[in-house]
Amino acid sequence: MVNKTIEQESINMHEEMRRAFSLLSGKWKLEIMWLLNQRIYRFGELRKAIPGVTQHMLTTQLRELEADGLVSRTIYPEVPPRVEYAITEKARGLGPTMEALTLWWQQYGHTLPERKIGRGRNSIKV
Repeated sequence: MVNKTIEQESINMHEEMRRAFSLLSGKWKLEIMWLLNQRIYRFGELRKAIPGVTQHMLTTQLRELEADGLVSRTIYPEVPPRVEYAITEKARGLGPTMEALTLWWQQYGHTLPERKIGRGRNSIKV
């Protein structure tokens, strides 16, 4: 008699979640993803929408998100060139998580202490 039981490889969910968290870790990545979940943005619009982010850091974070397949970058052949950033279908799967975070914040955000984000004159209280 042949054993027809297929042994499933053991999945270490802790390691898998660490991989997931690393995709979204970074000071600005979640904020970028949240904004792009709302609509398509141009680089300058994103920079204005995120107080305290530097041009270098925004570029770095967008490149990493693009490399991970969470953000798409479209360059239009115009003068000057227009570049737009959008969330990918893969990243749209995070929509329910973002909605849950929004609901959590609406319920508990007022109970958390305010703290400054950013540096210098551009710092804001959240």
